[in-house]
Amino acid sequence: MLRRRFHAMGTEMELILDAPASTKAFAAIAAAEADVRRLERLLSRFDPESQLSRLNRRRAMVVGPELLELVELALAARDRTSGRFDPTVHDAVVAAGYDRTFAELLAHRANGAVLGATCGGGVHVDVVGSTIGLDPGVRLDLGGIAKGYAADRAAAILAAVGPCLVDAGGDIALHGKAWPVGVETGQGTITLEFPGGGIATSGRDRRRWTRGGDEQHHLIDPSTGRPADGDLLRVTAVAESAAEAEVIAKTLFLAGAAGAKREADAEWIPAVLVTRDGRRLLTGGLAA
Repeated sequence: MLRRRFHAMGTEMELILDAPASTKAFAAIAAAEADVRRLERLLSRFDPESQLSRLNRRRAMVVGPELLELVELALAARDRTSGRFDPTVHDAVVAAGYDRTFAELLAHRANGAVLGATCGGGVHVDVVGSTIGLDPGVRLDLGGIAKGYAADRAAAILAAVGPCLVDAGGDIALHGKAWPVGVETGQGTITLEFPGGGIATSGRDRRRWTRGGDEQHHLIDPSTGRPADGDLLRVTAVAESAAEAEVIAKTLFLAGAAGAKREADAEWIPAVLVTRDGRRLLTGGLAA
């Protein structure tokens, strides 16, 4: 079993490859890490020279295939979730105080009330011309789905050599065998096992800070433009990819406990819901 840990995309990454040590295996791990770091340089909102940051400043530009594909995925997710998943929450996240890397944010005391910001703005993708255009006042934040996307791509590279697991700070891509993944709940840890696909967790307990004396978190409700204030603490969801699991986890989180359980059961989505009062709800056929 080969492992590689490193920091990228604002989180701790881990690559696990179930294969004998060989030149081919080590090359695959190096290639997977290099791809994650390349995507970070393209997609970080904290790097002023990233492709995403330049798009947010210019409002229209020719972009590379990865940003084009990721924005298409995010917009499709916005459409099918009726706006609960929304890549245009950038200004709302910044208004809540998340205007620098999380490590810098924890060392910085932000003052002032959280005023919120408008979400749901226009984003226009021209696939033929590889161009993305943003309406006035619209900026993109692809943080969560970008991590899932990077995990999926890294796992695809490793899967050519053997069974693998890529963990991008809780966004997990799996290939080749049933990997056990522990999920923390208010009633202890449960273990999920799936032969492939993705698992992602969204929660208000993952990235928290204080602004103006009040606790804030990074999960924005696009309908209010402010950090969500529902009855769920955390949602872990399973899907065909880590990027899709990220979309589902965020969408279920914003639905609230009753709505999330109803939706996940109706669509047969395996998910673990943890409420703010510590209850654990299993959906989509999962059993304790």
